[in-house]
Amino acid sequence: MKAVILCGGKGLRLGGDSSFPCKPLAKVGEMPILWHIIKIYMHYGINEFIFCLGHNGEAIKEYFLNFDWKNNDFKLRIGSNLKEIKFFNELDNLNITFIDTGLDTMTGGRIKRIQKYIDEDEFMLTYGDGVSDINLNQLIKFHRQKQKIATVTGVKHRSSYGIIDVKDGIATSFKEKPLQDGWINGGFFILRKEVFDYIDNDETIWENEPLRNLVQDNQLAVYQHEGFWQSIDTIKDLQIINEQWVNNDRQWVKW
Repeated sequence: MKAVILCGGKGLRLGGDSSFPCKPLAKVGEMPILWHIIKIYMHYGINEFIFCLGHNGEAIKEYFLNFDWKNNDFKLRIGSNLKEIKFFNELDNLNITFIDTGLDTMTGGRIKRIQKYIDEDEFMLTYGDGVSDINLNQLIKFHRQKQKIATVTGVKHRSSYGIIDVKDGIATSFKEKPLQDGWINGGFFILRKEVFDYIDNDETIWENEPLRNLVQDNQLAVYQHEGFWQSIDTIKDLQIINEQWVNNDRQWVKW
């Protein structure tokens, strides 16, 4: 099964930090977010990826074209008209298809543009800015049990603010950034090929009409994941997850 990663957005909420050219290349520890996402999938035997590129997509291409010599030990043999390089690569058997899906294409449009590269009945999809300790084997099992066109991973979202419970003008409790009720879209989708019929064109936002119509058709299952999940939407999010990395609180690292 292939994993499609949406990594074409501009990531404006990261404030234009010049230390990385696009959000998927923002570093957690010494490696970009995108690398962490790949490692999550590869831990469960998924090694075929399609990158939906857009804003600064050339930077993502360059990163992976240069990945071997920048990130691995290698042996170089030169002489007698022979040049041989042997890499000691921890990402052996990684296959990536890089697709330019347009600078201003919406999320649904990006998915539609990679349709011809999907040659199996099912494929995975996620965002290029979120990590989780999700068990992908359990996700696949759940999706097939439900027999729907699409499965989304639902996660609990932590409030950005403290919550105060009040009675008669007096605080009865104060909860600092609690988990909110309800489930939000945490990415880590599994989709059947019929999902492409729900996407019209480049202007289609995946999170709007396609998901709503799947709900109306009773074709969207929700895998309720209560474990770790973190989306890197802001500089603060990036700082928090890097603090977790430094403190060895790496809940998403299962490899």
